[in-house]
Amino acid sequence: MAAVMIDLKNVSYRYPVSDDYVLKNVSFSIEKGKFTAIIGNNSSGKTTLCNVIRGFIPHFYKGDLEGEVLVDGLNIQDAQLGQLAEKVGYVFQNPFIQVSGVKDNVFEEVAFGLENLGVPVDEIRLRVDEMLKLVKTDHLRDKNPFELSGGQRQRVALASIIVMDPDILVIDEPTSQLDPIGTEQIFDIIRLMKERGKTIVLVEHKMDLIAEYADDLLVMDKGELVMQGAVRDIFADPQFEQYGIQYPHVTELALQLQKAGMPLAFLPIRDSELAEALNLNGVIARD
Repeated sequence: MAAVMIDLKNVSYRYPVSDDYVLKNVSFSIEKGKFTAIIGNNSSGKTTLCNVIRGFIPHFYKGDLEGEVLVDGLNIQDAQLGQLAEKVGYVFQNPFIQVSGVKDNVFEEVAFGLENLGVPVDEIRLRVDEMLKLVKTDHLRDKNPFELSGGQRQRVALASIIVMDPDILVIDEPTSQLDPIGTEQIFDIIRLMKERGKTIVLVEHKMDLIAEYADDLLVMDKGELVMQGAVRDIFADPQFEQYGIQYPHVTELALQLQKAGMPLAFLPIRDSELAEALNLNGVIARD
């Protein structure tokens, strides 16, 4: 059985100026190497949950945190932010606030975190060179980070976190400001990280991409974790519809066909599955 990398037990939280809890009795665990997506409507608690996993709560944002949060066996209440930073890489929703502002070019920006960790200079050069090639930003190495487009800056933000080689990546809506090509490039990088065995927690609104890449879903609603499980199981569960969250486009279409009386072999969640679900290629059923 895989090791548990993130474990929350009965976690509730409210910000200092708030009367209401923004997280309410949340419990789940995530195994090493799993890609878990957190979904929910606005104000459901997704970003707050990311801040808890990353340790920003309670070390940066104060307020009342109840319950237990373990990250790779470390209780975040007892850990220093520096300890957690070596375990958890956090990519913000807005790449414009991820850039340090103290480096003149992309190469130095990506190297910045490694410098802070005291990594030897020769190793920094090797790791940054490899990372810039991996995220397809090698041609931008001498550019000022503030001269980049949103998509380029998001790739640099990802590179600056991944280069530090954390076991866990927490990524908050990385494609919210990107066009379809930029979005695809970001998900290619995330897929590579999954193949390298990283544990990934992603907040994202684009359900087609979640259906394509994620293993498991956590469904948040008004601060509560209301559903959790494998992606296919959650989208196929009739309970999901009540939360008003978008389905993958092909699932939405299939549900409409089902309501119109068309039988389906199974509920498709990826475009490539539609013909099989409609039994158009002679397949009777799916595991």
